Amino acid sequence: MLPRLTQARAPLTREVLVVNEFGDTDTVSVPAERALTVYVDKRELVTLMTLGAQPELLVLGFLRNQRLVASVAEVDSITVDWEVGAAAVKTRQGISDIETRTAKRVVTTGCGQGSVFGDLMAEVDRLTLPAATLSQTDLYGIVNAIRLQETTYKSSGSVHGCALFHGADMLVFIEDVGRHNAIDTIAGWMWMNPEEKMSGADKVFYTTGRLTSEMVIKSAQMGVPIVVSRSGITQMGLEVAQRLGLCAIGRATNKRFLCYSGASRLVLQPELAGTRIAMPT
Repeated sequence: MLPRLTQARAPLTREVLVVNEFGDTDTVSVPAERALTVYVDKRELVTLMTLGAQPELLVLGFLRNQRLVASVAEVDSITVDWEVGAAAVKTRQGISDIETRTAKRVVTTGCGQGSVFGDLMAEVDRLTLPAATLSQTDLYGIVNAIRLQETTYKSSGSVHGCALFHGADMLVFIEDVGRHNAIDTIAGWMWMNPEEKMSGADKVFYTTGRLTSEMVIKSAQMGVPIVVSRSGITQMGLEVAQRLGLCAIGRATNKRFLCYSGASRLVLQPELAGTRIAMPT
């Protein structure tokens, strides 16, 4: 049984007055960042800074990726009220030992200082990723789909985007002030779409942000074995990806990319890359 969710989507941008280098006054759009305090069974859990594009899915995915709930069936409802800036989560049976499980908080590299509860690496060795591959053709298709996507970033900047792909077909695209919020929202979306047989086994996760250890772990928790980034990867993110056998591809723009780990999952087609540019001697 799926939880009942409100549909409290908030405006993603607002217009503000600015003065440019010539002293001219103009109107531009900026992302409408806002605070959302999450309560689980009337217990305050955390405050998330978010655009508010799909706050209910964000909260659901946050609970999933924090390993506080193991199944979507454990959640009865999520109610978001922007007048008080709160999301009320009601579970069916409560979350056992929630005080102990949320006692340790790790501040992460997330935009706006993200955090995770518990030991960041505790469950890595329990994760097993399915066999999956990605062709260079589909990788280029993913990069092109992102290029063509209409985004808040194009109109106002200052946000990160994440997407879930099946081959080169985009299933969902999410933007938020931080890439951690965006991947959590996708995790929530996956749980709310069981009719699509939403396994991560044959999916590819894309992010505009860097691949940190937390982003790699969250992708693996969602069962997605291949991640692609427009940015690069951190040392710890690389170590975790190698440990999991996850394919991590970064610096993916136009026809360029770097495969940092899991190259056996990438079906290379070098002829698609065009002419190699010789480096000067």
